[in-house]
Amino acid sequence: MDEEKLIQTLHTYERKVLPVLSKVSILSEVAKESELQEIEAMRGLQWLENKGIVKISEEVKEIADLDVNGKEYLEKGLPERRFLNVVRKDTPLSKVVKDANLAKDEINICLGVLRGKAAISIKKGKELIVSALPQAQKLLEGESLEEIFLRRSFPVSIGDLKEEEKFAFDNLRKRKNILKIETKKIKKAVLTELGKKIISKGIKMEDTYDRLSPKMLKDGSWNDKRFRRYDVKINVPKISGGKKQHYRRFLDDVRTKFLALGFKEMEGPLVETEFWNMDALFMPQFHSARDIHDAYCVKEPKYGEVDKKILEKVKASHEIGKGTISKGWQYKFDVNKSRQLILRTHDTAMSARTLASSDLQVPGKYFQTVRCFRPDVIDASHNVEFYQTGGFVIEEGLTFRHLKGLLRMFAEEFAETDQIKITPAYFPFTEPSAELHAKHPELGWIELAGSGIFRPELVQPLVGREVPVIAWGVGLDRVAMFKMGIKDIRELFSHNLEFLRGSTII
Repeated sequence: MDEEKLIQTLHTYERKVLPVLSKVSILSEVAKESELQEIEAMRGLQWLENKGIVKISEEVKEIADLDVNGKEYLEKGLPERRFLNVVRKDTPLSKVVKDANLAKDEINICLGVLRGKAAISIKKGKELIVSALPQAQKLLEGESLEEIFLRRSFPVSIGDLKEEEKFAFDNLRKRKNILKIETKKIKKAVLTELGKKIISKGIKMEDTYDRLSPKMLKDGSWNDKRFRRYDVKINVPKISGGKKQHYRRFLDDVRTKFLALGFKEMEGPLVETEFWNMDALFMPQFHSARDIHDAYCVKEPKYGEVDKKILEKVKASHEIGKGTISKGWQYKFDVNKSRQLILRTHDTAMSARTLASSDLQVPGKYFQTVRCFRPDVIDASHNVEFYQTGGFVIEEGLTFRHLKGLLRMFAEEFAETDQIKITPAYFPFTEPSAELHAKHPELGWIELAGSGIFRPELVQPLVGREVPVIAWGVGLDRVAMFKMGIKDIRELFSHNLEFLRGSTII
């Protein structure tokens, strides 16, 4: 944009601050000279910087300003001058204090300062007697460095003080509530080469308008008015509007989709017993199969309650496979271990609770979206806390082919990918078992879900009869990484505002 057109884009604030930059550069002084409030002057300077007309810099400085006593002494005079104005030869100190209207804490200051300058002498008797010395008159006829300093313009940068001013400043700083010291960020603006060219052409406060009003349109007066040119390419401050946390939004979308597909939502506790988390799923109590479900144990309380009737049925299934053609695991079931409290390690614990519920409907389809916990080494694709969505479909005649179709639908619907593969797997509570993998553009093949058909030894004790149940558990953290283009799983739970403001809205 040429210089003439650039001048036509200037806002009123810009037109006011621009001419004064040849005389002053500090923001407070710019505001004063341009007769604007500081916030208005700053806004004008920022707009000018966006256009390359000025350069704004920031400097941290110690600033001195008058405090309560400093303002009072500026008006009434320093206590030592008021003291000298009333003291005569052999004047009782009490009379001097009364006539000079001195506060208690000011008396000692006056005595110390004036004795140090050889302006008074003090005699001790029933009370202190003060007399003025010849030096007192000389002090009254002139001004001290401290008095001259108080009359200067405040606030003032301590680093910019001259030697005499620094001497006066140090003396006043030792006294109570005369000066207050603050660390401030001083903003400065200087003209760029472009700015100097703009200034040379002259900036006028022309009768320009920023907005077209309904009144102008109605009476046609807009036709005779001059409107400010707008630069649609200029940089503007980025606005970070309020929005739901990116992963929370994704989890809500998953829940909404399951509900739309006709699934019923299951609920269950975060702190679970080993019974529902493992035993009810036909996972042997003292077997390496449980290693993949290593859990965080609750220290206090250590044990929870389990329905005795269901516990006995599950116990019998483990020991002898009662009610099925299975022989069970052939070991002595530990009821006490079954009651131990842990943090839920997978979402399937809620499936077991639902299968044992009197509210279970057959046929039926159920889902849950829950937080789970497992000890793990934290890296870009693993965390000790994670979200899973899972569930089951229960109906006569279900086969593994139905499960494969369901897994493919999940990958396409939730991860938005058709690059998937279903591979054989092992889970203690399903047979057959399968894993769903999908290809991530950055991380390669990633496991998304574990699945299978619940074993009869699991279904019989909980439901009361054998019926096909296809089940799955999807790692939502990794699915979300697919959808949001995130490479590190920890970014799902990030507190970094800059990252959150720039996160993808899905």
